[in-house]
Amino acid sequence: MSASPRPTTAEELRGAGLRVTAARVALLETVRDGDHLGAEAIASGVRDRVGHISLQAVYEALHALTAAGLVRRIEPAGHPARYEGRVGDNHHHIVCRSCGAVADVDCAVGDAPCLTASDDHGFAIEEAEVVYWGLCPGCSTGRSS
Repeated sequence: MSASPRPTTAEELRGAGLRVTAARVALLETVRDGDHLGAEAIASGVRDRVGHISLQAVYEALHALTAAGLVRRIEPAGHPARYEGRVGDNHHHIVCRSCGAVADVDCAVGDAPCLTASDDHGFAIEEAEVVYWGLCPGCSTGRSS
């Protein structure tokens, strides 16, 4: 028995109830091919694939893709929003205080939501968002020399 083929980007957009456009396909593929990209970098990647697109159109598409669960938005304190294609697994992030580099960190402990709150105040917790802060290897080396 063979595994079913992965759906195309267009099929994923349709499956999420979104209209399929060349810009949306290019945007989703740019986010997935990138590494925690900001809106400007995404716009540049989309332009490389399909030509002109306004920054406003990029923001509108990012909002729609995030709402549909196809893209995840992270916004580390003091930094602009970044977008990634890794969704649905409740992973965390580590951010460099110096250069702003962002990397994925798998769940800290146990099953999702990863961390058990000491007092849930009656909330039904669905996910935990943890951001680790420090210096990336490049910035650490730069400081020690």
